[in-house]
Amino acid sequence: MKDEAQNKDRRRRLDDLTDRIGTSDSVPTGGSEGTLSSVVQNLYELFTKDVTREGLRDLFQRDPKATYHFFMRGVDFTAMQALPWYKRYPTIVARVFAVLAYQLSPPRRIAFAIACFAFFVGFIPRVQYVARPVGRSLTITTAAGNVWWLVAVLIFAILLLIELRDKLSLKADLEIAREIQNGLVASGLHNYRDFQIFCKMRPANTVGGDYCDLIELGSSDRLAVVIGDVAGKGMPAALLMALIQGSLRTLVTAGHRGTDLIAKLNRYLAASMPGNSFVTLFYGELDTRTGELEYVNAGHNAPFVLRSSTFERLPATSMVLGVMDGIEIQSARTTLDPTDHLLLYTDGVPEAANFAGEEYGEDRLLDFLLKQKIALQADLLNQLIARVIEHCGDNRPHDDMTMISVIRRRPQVDVPIPVVPPPIPTSYA
Repeated sequence: MKDEAQNKDRRRRLDDLTDRIGTSDSVPTGGSEGTLSSVVQNLYELFTKDVTREGLRDLFQRDPKATYHFFMRGVDFTAMQALPWYKRYPTIVARVFAVLAYQLSPPRRIAFAIACFAFFVGFIPRVQYVARPVGRSLTITTAAGNVWWLVAVLIFAILLLIELRDKLSLKADLEIAREIQNGLVASGLHNYRDFQIFCKMRPANTVGGDYCDLIELGSSDRLAVVIGDVAGKGMPAALLMALIQGSLRTLVTAGHRGTDLIAKLNRYLAASMPGNSFVTLFYGELDTRTGELEYVNAGHNAPFVLRSSTFERLPATSMVLGVMDGIEIQSARTTLDPTDHLLLYTDGVPEAANFAGEEYGEDRLLDFLLKQKIALQADLLNQLIARVIEHCGDNRPHDDMTMISVIRRRPQVDVPIPVVPPPIPTSYA
């Protein structure tokens, strides 16, 4: 009876462990639930699920370099090269310590300083002189196994867990914000008469400050194509993007159009946005019957219009929005003919740079567009993003990348089906 009770207790604890390790979507492939094979399978899925070669490359190549540049961006190592070595290295250590400490809150900064002190004290060798009846001995103990190192490791581990907890709690909020933002912008494929429009956004962080939208202007024949970029990135830019989206749609619903709409939007943004922020915006009103496009380019990257044998740019017609009220806003017009391709994009595409500071640039972007003969817009934009990331190498893009591809297809002509009369009988029964 005692052995049976112990076996039941072991089985119960193993079931509890399996429930804690396993997830709702984990499906063990071997063994029944609660067995050792189930636990091993869940552990295997825990450490291998969603692991990709690109993710491992980020972990061992991009992330260390990006982390180094993030923390050391304020340290000028070049200016320290002129110092003698006995001043140079202490200065470097002091600067690095200050940069890391200022990333923490004041209480955690104190704990970090104590851990660093214990870490360096652990390097001091301990000298022990022992006099014995037979003779004397001198013992020098290195820092390995020193209690000071143990204290440093424990404090560093506690700080790491605290920072990880903060990040995970913030990550949950950011994921919710990401879902909300995805509902505020246009994405995927849209069809309007002969026009095929594809929208793609790749935020540099979980959320971004880019904005793209398609708004019907009272009927299916009139469509507003909008793309914008808020100065900055991350959560602050995302909040301002939501402000722009709500304001623009409110003005459209109120019946404002063209330059009048952008002027009222600028007036509201200038009164609402912080002084160090601004918005670049391209707002175009497209007639899907004729292909005529009336647009206002408020300091945004000039879109490309790729025609059958040439290309055209749509330059700025106004300064950026949100800086001051009363700016001059003008509009311009162009026409999209059948097979023409309009590409709108944000500055995250041409300004993406590698560690050497070399940007992808608009020349490479235009060369890519002229050489590619890809039928599907989704494949075209995905390949463009892949080219930009390939150019950046181990330097991860630091700005959002958003694009809108507008293609006017050839009109489909209905060919009448010929009516074939029944054969004329040649004889009668």
